[in-house]
Amino acid sequence: MATHELTEQGFAEVISNNDIVLVDFWAEWCGPCRGFAPVFEKSSESNADVYHGKVDTEAEQGLAAAAQITSIPTLMAFREGILVFSQAGALPAPQLQQVVDAVKALDMDEVRQQIAEHEANEQQ
Repeated sequence: MATHELTEQGFAEVISNNDIVLVDFWAEWCGPCRGFAPVFEKSSESNADVYHGKVDTEAEQGLAAAAQITSIPTLMAFREGILVFSQAGALPAPQLQQVVDAVKALDMDEVRQQIAEHEANEQQ
């Protein structure tokens, strides 16, 4: 599987229609982004069960702003529509695979429970 270009128009649909989605927020002028691109592409080939999307922050400024991107590259991981990982900086291949493995291993019932508890505490 290859990486997919994501736009603001289809972003929410991709997140909700795929179990696991990794998103690389990048820009053409960003040296670390260009260095991370082949690592991300290789991950898409090694992890065909994970949707790998790329957001060009220059072309998709509204989406980047909505995602609160302040540094690039930024990697986000979504599982069952829930943001479970977000980190700025280019990752080497072994660390990217650790992120993928950790996201795959998440107990999503536990994650949803933790979110509910956190939201309940904030409302008090």
